[in-house]
Amino acid sequence: MLAAILLSWGIAFFEYLFQVPANRIGYGRFNLVQLKVIQECVTLCVFTCYAFIVFQQRLQWNHVVAYLLIVAAVFFAFRF
Repeated sequence: MLAAILLSWGIAFFEYLFQVPANRIGYGRFNLVQLKVIQECVTLCVFTCYAFIVFQQRLQWNHVVAYLLIVAAVFFAFRF
């Protein structure tokens, strides 16, 4: 249990280490909604890679649909 806690906090720490400076740097160029959408996309990409590599998860059709909807969210956040 302790190893799982330390591993999950270690992953979150490195994500947070990049997220805070990126939000400070990007705030002038992007608005808050766009920054949040970028953050969620990066988090999901990292989590997906981790799930595929460490837990050998297989990609299913509903995952593809979910990711396409995320791409649509990015499109609408940045296009209009």
